[in-house]
Amino acid sequence: MDVPGPVSRRAAAAAAATVLLRTARVPRECWFLPTSLLCAYGFFASLRPSEPFLTPYLLGPDKNLTEREEPKPDRLLVLKVLWNDFLICYSSRPLLCWSVWWALSTCGYFQVVNYTQGLWEKVMPSRYAAIYNGGVEAVSTLLGAVAVFAVGYVKISWSTWGEMMLSLFSLLIAAAVYIMDTVGNIWVCYASYVVFRIIYMLLITIATFQIAANLSMERYALVFGVNTFIALALQTLLTLIVVDASGLGLEITTQFLIYAGYFALIAVVFLANGTVSIMKKYRKPEGPESSSQVTTS
Repeated sequence: MDVPGPVSRRAAAAAAATVLLRTARVPRECWFLPTSLLCAYGFFASLRPSEPFLTPYLLGPDKNLTEREEPKPDRLLVLKVLWNDFLICYSSRPLLCWSVWWALSTCGYFQVVNYTQGLWEKVMPSRYAAIYNGGVEAVSTLLGAVAVFAVGYVKISWSTWGEMMLSLFSLLIAAAVYIMDTVGNIWVCYASYVVFRIIYMLLITIATFQIAANLSMERYALVFGVNTFIALALQTLLTLIVVDASGLGLEITTQFLIYAGYFALIAVVFLANGTVSIMKKYRKPEGPESSSQVTTS
């Protein structure tokens, strides 16, 4: 049974072109026949005989469509609304804190993941021994998923201790990257990489949840888009400075030493910020009696 429409015509054109190419004996230097067949195929494939019937069908009462063109939104108004939403979102201190860690850590994570194969090749060249890089990637992903699942059962006040936990785990990430860089054993590198990915996947899940908890659903795309853009911009800048030949063009071991220092700096920043936040939260306010005693004395 023949099927009418553009699909059958396109198939027929393709079949005819294939038969002609197979049966015609043309010298290799002749280009006229293949070109003509391709032009004919493009012409018949672009035919759409159903379009004259499609427009009245879509404008009928069933589809509830009209030919009236909707006015285009004002671009300045759209940008103004986005800017106001941006200010409202990032005026929240918890959201700003988690977003900063999200962007900074994602930048460092991408750098480590993108160039870790080069470090492993330097530690243990693949031409001298069997390597298990793919297996390590799979195991680290699996264990990271298990850690993400298990963290849901951990009861902790992230609003109070979140910055301290970010500092602690960022320091552990820095230690894992440093060990992977300085120890010349491939199995230690593998183990350090697994720990690195588990910690990052654990924290990025918590950070994503904390950011989403401080947002309305309409602003998810804005905040996560801005965070991702900042992370990629920082990664590009870091690549140009550290990796690219037009920048410093450092060796792979020196690069990973810088990445370890990068995560250590993140840990120090969040440690200081978290300490100040906890001190402010647990500082006891002075009562009216104590303040009156200080005044009389």
